[in-house]
Amino acid sequence: MSSGRLLGICGSLRAASFNRKLMMEAVRLFDPAEFRDGNLRLPLYDGDLETEHGIPPEVQALADEIAAADAVVIAGPEYNKALSGVLKNALDWVSRTKGNPWRDKPVAIVSATGGRAGGERTQFSLRLAMVPFRANVLPGPEVLVGLASEQFDAEGRLTNERNLAALEELMAALRAAARL
Repeated sequence: MSSGRLLGICGSLRAASFNRKLMMEAVRLFDPAEFRDGNLRLPLYDGDLETEHGIPPEVQALADEIAAADAVVIAGPEYNKALSGVLKNALDWVSRTKGNPWRDKPVAIVSATGGRAGGERTQFSLRLAMVPFRANVLPGPEVLVGLASEQFDAEGRLTNERNLAALEELMAALRAAARL
């Protein structure tokens, strides 16, 4: 069934983060022909930097990856009751690129947190931040992995059957939205 291009964007830079594990589970279930892991190691948005040097190459590369993808999955940690600064910074920078790479792009949002709520405030704030881009952000099912330290095995596989079923359904919906 492998087909299509999936871009993963993880709002946590930590290599072993629960959100990276969740994103990789989403990738496995989507089964893309090509997967790209979006780089969010970007300079902080600064209008003076943009005026003096233009769009940084790594920002343009991310925007180009978004545009080229058939679908995007965003895994967002919850930092202080909202999306991470790294993720918001990437959204701010990409909004400054030519065109709108997000326009009508099928997007699935997932989150994993150490707390019991699983990132529902992250998902709310991320959905709100995505509105101006006019992406096709899927409404659900919501994948909110709470108490994440107890939800993955040693290989990084999601073990909670309820969360896994929701993730399978969300990735099937993302594949359908991408018409793959």
